Order: sequence, then C-alpha cells, then structure tokens
Amino acid sequence: MKSNVSMAACAALALLACGTAGADFGVGLKAGTLGLGIEGRWSPIPWLDVRVGANNFEYDDNGSQAGITYDATFSLDTYYATGNFRFPLSPFRVTAGAFSNGNEFSMLSQDTAGLDFDIGGSPFNPADVGTLQSVTSFGGTAPYVGVGYDFEFLGKVGLNLDFGVLWQGDPSVTLEATGLADAPAGVQALLEPALETERLELEDEMSSFKAWPVVSLAFIYNF
Repeated sequence: MKSNVSMAACAALALLACGTAGADFGVGLKAGTLGLGIEGRWSPIPWLDVRVGANNFEYDDNGSQAGITYDATFSLDTYYATGNFRFPLSPFRVTAGAFSNGNEFSMLSQDTAGLDFDIGGSPFNPADVGTLQSVTSFGGTAPYVGVGYDFEFLGKVGLNLDFGVLWQGDPSVTLEATGLADAPAGVQALLEPALETERLELEDEMSSFKAWPVVSLAFIYNF
C-alpha cells in the first residue's frame, strides 16, 4: 500500500508543480468498493480535468467456492489515471481511464472435520490432500469507464461521487494441495487431474469478477 500511495502522492504533487497560478487543483481522500484511497486532481481547462490516485484495502471472508469451503482474503490494490469530461453548469461528468490492477483473492480451505474433500467430483482423504490453497489474480492493466458528480462548497471543499465499472478481464486462478507431494503415488495420479478440474471450476466462478463495480465517495480540498 505504501508504495502505491507514495506514487499517487508524488504524481499529485507533480501536477501541482507543473501548473500555472490560475489552474485548478485538488487533493483528497476517498472510500468505496476499491478500498480507501488518495486522489489528486488537475483541471487545465474548465470542462476537463485529470485525476491520479491509489486505492488499497484488505478484508477477510469465508464461503463456499466450487463446492469447497474456504477462508478468503480479498486484497484490493490499484492506482490509476483518468480523464474527466465535465458539462457546463452541471456537477455531472463522464470519466474514462486506466488502472494498474493488483487486486487479488487468496483462499485456504477450511478443516473438513474428518470428512472427505470433494475435488473435481471425486472424494479424497484430508490426510492426503492437506490444505487447498488458491490465488486469483487479474490482468495488470484494467480500463475504467464511469460517471460522476462533483459538488463544491465555498469554493474550497468538494464532495465527489463516482459510479463505474473496472474491467479486470479473465481471472487467472491457481490451486494447490499442500499434501500432494507426500501422498501415495496412486493418490497423486488421481489427485492431480482432479485439482485441475477443480481449478477450472473455480476459474469459472471467479469470472463473475471480470467487471468490478466501482462506487466511491471522496472529500476534496481545492487549491
């Protein structure tokens, strides 16, 4: 997180430094479905502004994926640059840009309390499987489109709302069993293809995250 926030802060400061005295600048904090973030804004002309920023957040959850119950950690990690086209005499704007996307989902299977794992449609002894570990990641660059509303109070304090979609694309899913290497040869011969079948099922379920909905609220201070 520190590196991303630092990059965004430096970019925002660079925008401030390169502008003229009459330019419109803002720096603020935001929160939303991409996590907590920092954003810098520069408006070279009245109907257009450029924004750079970073978002980061991590939270834990649990649930069933492809028939197996997991403990999951959702790591949200993005930084971005967008162009915002504003309409005269209106707070409404249209936004398009690109995100450097480090969003990642890590999962560990829960204890089955002695019950067999159902992996790829076949039962396996937990002693042979160990723990299932899965990581889902996405492409490093993701396009963004959306709309927003910018409200200003007393010319200094701003409130921004964003609604859009971050297109993360097809997920890349890994799935490993920690006990595979120590399992009997006969079990390994059955478990390896079953893991691949299970991985493909996971990948299909994770495809629902291709398009990540973006909703955020930001408080901006205008210079």
